[in-house]
Amino acid sequence: MAKKKLSDSVVKELAEEVKEWGSMKQTGVSLKQMMNFGGSSKNLLISAQFVHKELPIRIARRVIELENLPYGLSTQNAVLQVRDWYLDSFRDLRSYPEIKDKNDELKFTQMVKMIKVRHNNVVPMMALGVKQLKKERPQFDYKDLKEVHQFLDRFYLSRIGIRMLIDKFSLNAGQHVALHDPNPLPNCVGYIHTKMSPLEVARDASEDARSMCLREYGSAPAVNIYGDPNLTFPYVPSHLHMMVFELVKNSARAVQERFMDSHDEAPPIRIIVAGGLEDISDEGGGIPRSGLPKIFTYLYSTAENPLDEDFTSTGAATACTMAGYGYGIPISRLYARYFGGDLQILSMEGYGTDAFLHLLRLGDSQEPLP
Repeated sequence: MAKKKLSDSVVKELAEEVKEWGSMKQTGVSLKQMMNFGGSSKNLLISAQFVHKELPIRIARRVIELENLPYGLSTQNAVLQVRDWYLDSFRDLRSYPEIKDKNDELKFTQMVKMIKVRHNNVVPMMALGVKQLKKERPQFDYKDLKEVHQFLDRFYLSRIGIRMLIDKFSLNAGQHVALHDPNPLPNCVGYIHTKMSPLEVARDASEDARSMCLREYGSAPAVNIYGDPNLTFPYVPSHLHMMVFELVKNSARAVQERFMDSHDEAPPIRIIVAGGLEDISDEGGGIPRSGLPKIFTYLYSTAENPLDEDFTSTGAATACTMAGYGYGIPISRLYARYFGGDLQILSMEGYGTDAFLHLLRLGDSQEPLP
């Protein structure tokens, strides 16, 4: 049985409060500003006070948007579950008293950790919601879902910002929480690395992608990485790792499937790191011309979708797979754009694909707020 709309299922006062906070102006921050939150107890207190005020605004906007999606997407059970997670987090934040001292700040940080856990499965749950809609309306083409794709871009871009403030893409602590680490790594402020080596991150991410390919296929193409090992700049290593991992994972799958039954040795994937640009190229056969317009849309994938209806009942993320969700490429582009970069993909059908990942190195770009 479908859950009710917000206005029908909660007290009117809460619905009005969500509307009020959703109309407030969001405050964007830059990488440099986030780094300035580290260090002293005073800065930690300022960070907590900012997060306490800013998060309800961003979360309220998402609740309102989740209530008003086109084509009946708002009524899908998986989307209603996501709406309720955001609503619960809004209620928790608004009911938390003013943060005045260190003890208040520490207790607030514990609550932020609980919000992190609550939102861990938002991405696959939203993917399931769109899958439910497509199943309900099989006549829809990806072009017909333009409004849905635009919403998902805004939604996931906002989610990156929220998790940048309190969480990160993995299950580790987020920026505000990470600032409490008593033994921080050298040159780290929270989980921002002030001297990140893009070559080193690319090496780690490509090894993780190769390991997944090995588990899936029994073998994996080599990855050759070229660039200046001394190049460093401020960035979030987990963001870059996720982007390179997704791109190398896709390349490894394409190369492996193309050469799986061939007597020829699979050609290596090449990564060139030059300044704020990373070029990831493969000879995996390229993307069909008919598929190129769809690569940055959600739920486009050449692999079988691994999500099923049981996900809503279990609420647990399944093991990471080589492909199938259709979210890796569009979300990777959002991560690049979050700090002023971009992701571009060029492909030659019958040969291979080049992915150009641009990163803004200055760290003074304001986050784009949808």
